[in-house]
Order: sequence, then C-alpha cells, then structure tokens
Amino acid sequence: MSLIIFAIPVFFLLIGIELLIAKMKNLSYYRMNDAIANLSCGIGSQVSGIFLKTFTFIGYTYLYDHSIWKIENNILTFILLFIGVDFFYYWFHRLAHEISFLWGSHVVHHQSEEYNLTVALRQAWLQGAFSWVFYLPLAVVGFSPGVFITIASLQTLYQFWIHTKLIGKMNPAFEYVFNTPSHHRVHHGVNPKYIDRNHGGTLIIFDRWFGTFQLEEEEVVYGITKQTNSWNPLWVNFEYWIDLFKEAFRVRKIKNFFLMMYKMPGWKPEELGGVQPLKEVTPQTFHKYDTEISGGLTNYAFFQFVLVLLSTTAFLVFQSKTPFQENWALKISIATLIVFSLVNIGGIFERKSWVLVLEYLRVVAVSVLMVLLLKNSSLFLAATIAMTILAVVSLLWFTKYRNEFTGKTSEYASTANI
Repeated sequence: MSLIIFAIPVFFLLIGIELLIAKMKNLSYYRMNDAIANLSCGIGSQVSGIFLKTFTFIGYTYLYDHSIWKIENNILTFILLFIGVDFFYYWFHRLAHEISFLWGSHVVHHQSEEYNLTVALRQAWLQGAFSWVFYLPLAVVGFSPGVFITIASLQTLYQFWIHTKLIGKMNPAFEYVFNTPSHHRVHHGVNPKYIDRNHGGTLIIFDRWFGTFQLEEEEVVYGITKQTNSWNPLWVNFEYWIDLFKEAFRVRKIKNFFLMMYKMPGWKPEELGGVQPLKEVTPQTFHKYDTEISGGLTNYAFFQFVLVLLSTTAFLVFQSKTPFQENWALKISIATLIVFSLVNIGGIFERKSWVLVLEYLRVVAVSVLMVLLLKNSSLFLAATIAMTILAVVSLLWFTKYRNEFTGKTSEYASTANI
C-alpha cells in the first residue's frame, strides 16, 4: 500500500491542528467551499492514480529490467536516489510552469486562492501521466522500482507541511538547502515577481543553481492569473486545456498553433492579441472567487463529502483485494461514482440547477452499490438497513434546501469561512 494512503490520517490531523490554531488567532485561513474543492481534487488524484500508476510503473520497471546496471540498495544509494528524484522533479515542475500544454497537467495545484494544508492535497488528476517520463533516467541507471517509489513518496510527503502560512521564515542555513513554507508561498504567488519561481520539491538548491530562486518579500497573493471560478473538481482539471485548444484553433497559421502549445502559458500570437502584460496585485485589490449558500446546505455538502472521503479511503486501502482485485470494471464503476459525487458536491456550492436531479440519483446509486458490494457478506442485512436509513435522511435533508437552487444568492448568504 502507498505511503500516501497510510499518511491520510496524519494529513487530516495536521489540517485540524492548523485550523484550530488559525481560529484561536482569529485568522481566516480556511473557507469551506475552497477546502472541500482542494480535497476533492486530492481524492480524484488518488483515484486516477490507481489506473495511471499501473502503466507508469510498468514503464519504469521495463527500463530497469533492461538496464545494464543494477545499483545496490544501501544508505549512500538512497541519498543519491533522493537527490536524483528531487532533481528530476525540479525539471518536470519547472517545465510544467514554462510549457503551456504541460501547465494544464499542473495548474490545478495552483488554483486555490487560499494557502493552507488542504492546498497541499489539491493535485491534478493527470499530472502523473506526464511527470513519470522525467524519472525514467533513474531506471536506466539502475535504481530499483521499489526503492524509487518509496523515495518519491517521501519527497511528496515532505511537501505537505510547507503549504502553511502559520510558519514564518526559518533558520537561514536550513532555508538555503531545503524547501520551506516561506519559499513555497512564493511559488504559489500570483504576484508578477513570484510567478514561476521556487520549483523545488524537498530541496531549494536547484532553484538557486538554475536561476529560479526568489525570496519571500512582499505579501503573497495566491492563485493563478486567470481565475478558475469553480468548485467543480472535474471541470477545473480540464478547463485550462479546453480554453487552450479553443484559442489555438482560432489561429490561421499552423506554426502558431504549436507555438501556443509549447511556449509559456498565456502566450498568444499577434493575430490573437499577443502576450498580455502581468498586472500587479495586492491582497487589497485581488478579489477571491466565492459563492454563498445557507448554513444548512453547507452542512449537508460537508456531511456528504465526509462520506465520500471515508468511502474513497476504504476503496484505496482495499482496491488490491477481493472483490476489487483484477476486476477493472468494478474499479472503474466505483471511481466514476466517486467523481460523480465530488462533482455534485461542487455543484451544490455553486448552486447549479442540474444538481437538483443528479443529487437524488447519486444518493440512490451510492446506496445501491454499497449494498451490492456486501451482498455475500455477513454484514449484508445490517448494511442494507444502514444504507436505506442514510439514503432517506440524505434525500430529506437535501430536499429541505432544494429551493436554494432557484432563488437569489442574497436570500441564502452565509459566511464561507470555517
């Protein structure tokens, strides 16, 4: 089982601690809609990883098996592999910011206009389909797949704690070598001086060596230059590519089409107006995307999200065991239902009219699937009763607030801060 899955309880413990400290200090670091959107992207990333990692692992293993070298596993090689993983991560990460098409595989992580530990879990669903290629030289030189996965997971885990505003600048010696909250806040900034800076994962030395390092100076404004304006995790994962291709298909010269794919994000030929200059922003002039729903509907969305989170965690833990093992049709069905649920929750926060029909359908579909999964279990009767009660409560609860999807925003306004 992945180290990331084992770390899930720790992630939420630390998120709870950060939230508590922020509340005690009267700091508005969290908004319910934003936090759930972040976590929804993270859930989708882990689910898509079940399918992507199968193929990417095969590719790495194939090259390792055919490598003329096999590096022995010891402390020294672990350190070398750690540096190697971080080096190739730096170059994937940097190019994902500098090449427009690749930016579409990473932009999701930067869309949140807050900066807290839930942002660390906001990951693009298809990033792994692009990033794995950058690590293949490690297979060619003989680093074993098992150790590579372990080191890569540790590098990912390290990056969780640096997504916070509660920790200021640290010891200068530590900050010279390692990535820290201060360095990474810069990376998430939409301030012109901060854009495309500090790409390191665990280490910051590669940014210093290759000219992409920037100290945290002015207050950071978080997000991307073109706001996403959606809580829908499916839409935000593909919005950039959809917009990019819409624009690219408008050009008359085929050369400009390809230039729009591999030049910097935002680059346009003169026939489409050319490159627009970046605007200076401050926390006072930047308007965050937000939506308002009633407290009762917010509680409903949160409750449903918790159910999805718990169910997905169970799926991730047991997906390699019976009845999921080798049953790709079942895995795809459950993954689809998870995404369906996350999309609906996002739609609730946006008060989308289509949610009125789809939420009833979703609640029934989830209940039926859970019962079917346990039909041969001794828990079948108990599960059937429990899911029936849960479905009825959910349907009645949602029905109570169905008018919010046709009313005016001001009628249902409630604070979005947690």
